Amino acid sequence: MSTIRQSDLIESVADALQFISYFHPLDYIEALGQAYQAEESLAARDAIAQILTNSRMCAEGRRPICQDTGIVVAFVRIGMDVRWEGATMGVADMINEGVRRAYTHPDNVLRASLMADPAGARRNTRDNTPAVIHMEVVPGDTVEVTVSAKGGGSENKSKLVMLNPSDSIVDWVVKTVPTMGAGWCPPGMLGIGIGGSAEKAMVMAKEALMEPIDMHELKARGPANRLEELRIEIHDKVNALGIGAQGLGGLSTVLDVKILDYPTHAASLPVAMIPNCAATRHAHFTLDGSGPAKLEAPDLSRWPKVEWKPSPSARRVDLATVTREQIAQWKPGETLLLSGKLLTGRDAAHKRIADLFARGEALPEGVDLKGRFIYYVGPVDPVRDEVVGPAGPTTATRMDKFVDMMLEKTGLLGMIGKGERGPVAIEAIRRHRAVYLMAVGGAAYLVSKAIKASRVVAFADLGMEAIYEFEVKDMPVTVAVDAAGESVHETGPAHWRAKIGKIAVVPV
Repeated sequence: MSTIRQSDLIESVADALQFISYFHPLDYIEALGQAYQAEESLAARDAIAQILTNSRMCAEGRRPICQDTGIVVAFVRIGMDVRWEGATMGVADMINEGVRRAYTHPDNVLRASLMADPAGARRNTRDNTPAVIHMEVVPGDTVEVTVSAKGGGSENKSKLVMLNPSDSIVDWVVKTVPTMGAGWCPPGMLGIGIGGSAEKAMVMAKEALMEPIDMHELKARGPANRLEELRIEIHDKVNALGIGAQGLGGLSTVLDVKILDYPTHAASLPVAMIPNCAATRHAHFTLDGSGPAKLEAPDLSRWPKVEWKPSPSARRVDLATVTREQIAQWKPGETLLLSGKLLTGRDAAHKRIADLFARGEALPEGVDLKGRFIYYVGPVDPVRDEVVGPAGPTTATRMDKFVDMMLEKTGLLGMIGKGERGPVAIEAIRRHRAVYLMAVGGAAYLVSKAIKASRVVAFADLGMEAIYEFEVKDMPVTVAVDAAGESVHETGPAHWRAKIGKIAVVPV
């Protein structure tokens, strides 16, 4: 029998969440480095270079890999012979206290993204609690914990289907992945749960993402069972879709596919699929009564020797003087370096603006969008001498329904986000001769270094969803939808899918 102190679990959870906020798992970095070396698409290669450069910067600076520091998910296995010492709260409360301490740590503030009353007022809990916790009581005298911080962009792409027992799992995956778009920030992993019941399949898909990346090793030795055969088949066929890094088109969409299964009803075949994004974050530790867990920092010499720099051919844009005539000349896939002032705004700010217009009211003082760009972002709070914390883009499709209103009523020139735009947004962009620019998801700390000044101009009560004014210098973006409505997220993957030529996309 071992005795586990309450304080040890709390401290270990807090330390692990800080650790994964700035250290990528080494297996992910090595797999991404291999993908970078193999990538032939220049746009995708540039995006991977930004992610790798950002990763090293975060490891060295001990700041978050992504501005979305995630919803905490914990898998906890408690040994039957464990005795708790000094316990004044339940295990779930201990874990939540660890989350609270991690996300409010003054040396590395993490963004609080959790909303209470999700179907109503959606109030930020301010400390990122509560976590989503899966507990199991098992034989033994230790407590094993796996913690992860799951970003909303990838979590929102989770899928569940109840197939017929005779249906093809591979066909469903190949048909479904293109519908997920690029908001999950590929290249990443696919976690797949097969069997059990609907909720069991979803939990298995999430837990599968905690396993180490080993696709290269698996292919080298060959599959030993049907699940390993399935992993390889799905990996190769998804990559043959040509979606590529950030959806720009390329060879690497997934670095690995992980599968867990469970016996299921004779009439059922539940299949769940959850992607992990470029901000892959998870850690495992075991408490045995000897004190809090100690996680060893990875060896940074094993990071690929990649240092992103803007292309000499990138077009420099002065946001103070740019005109609608100038943006009409920009081409899909073109790299821009933005300098000047732009405003930010994401889900909650767009909803408030829509409500103001519905009531016939004007925009708040200081929010003049005419001839300007809006950046979809919810930044991390700054620490020490920072102007702003990591400030990468959020998924643009969530703002699609507001695009026509914003372009028509404010005189906005364009938007900056991550991932693709849907048909409604693209048509509004084309009709208003506007533009949509894409920043790299998973490069939040790198992007923040281009921000030279920051101030809140409206809706301060929304916290990270307030409207900020950023002054930027050479902020890297890609033209994703041009003024004619051509989308690089459609043309890029189509080009690389044809070039790869291994399979056809199954119609949805």
